[in-house]
Amino acid sequence: MDTALFDSHLHIIDPDFPLVENTDYLPPAFTVGEYRTRVAGLNVVGGAVVSGSFQAFDQGYLLDALRRLGPGFVGVTQIPADTPDERILELNAAGVRAVRFNLARGGSAGVEDLDRLARRVHEVAGWHTELYVTDLGSVAGVVRDLPAVSIDHLGMRSENLPVLLDLVEEGVMVKATGFGRVDLDPVEAIQAIVSVNPGALMVGTDLPSTRARRPFADTDLELIAEAVGAEQIEAVFHGNAEALYLGGHNT
Repeated sequence: MDTALFDSHLHIIDPDFPLVENTDYLPPAFTVGEYRTRVAGLNVVGGAVVSGSFQAFDQGYLLDALRRLGPGFVGVTQIPADTPDERILELNAAGVRAVRFNLARGGSAGVEDLDRLARRVHEVAGWHTELYVTDLGSVAGVVRDLPAVSIDHLGMRSENLPVLLDLVEEGVMVKATGFGRVDLDPVEAIQAIVSVNPGALMVGTDLPSTRARRPFADTDLELIAEAVGAEQIEAVFHGNAEALYLGGHNT
């Protein structure tokens, strides 16, 4: 596609850094070089490197990936709830822009820390919070009151869509990612989100699509473009994400 893409959700898996087995699973390597090769031709102008369950609280791989990827790329990390403010600021200076709660697979701080940690990282460094969650209704009450939140993979399940749309109406962002792992109709979800707030939707590849039923395909981007319509493509493919991840920051 000719449209610039800010890849709002990608993983880098470097075996030179610690990996933690998660439910008997360790992912194969997917290095910065492999990522660049895979997205060549997609007009990627930046992106967000997201920590996976199998990376737990390791920051080494993330900071190395950000150095290698260069300007325009930022990090989404997992940190313990008791991480000192000084460490949060160090990570912010290195390009980290959000904290992730992986409530679906673990490896992150737990739901009991969601409210306190999400508020603290926003206050200390201006970070938002990203949620990988399969039961969105169980945390909606907390999420609704947080200062800045993004939901992974279109909310994962069709039964989450009504709750997701309520949250979108209140300013929550959503990633159109991971079509090979969701249990919903992506087009229906995308169009519903855009009808509520076109500024809420962001596009990502979810590469390398670990444990998904099928990996990301370039045609997923075409599906999104058709679903949102020509007037929203630039915002959805890069503008919305750039405003969230890069707005007010020097990366």
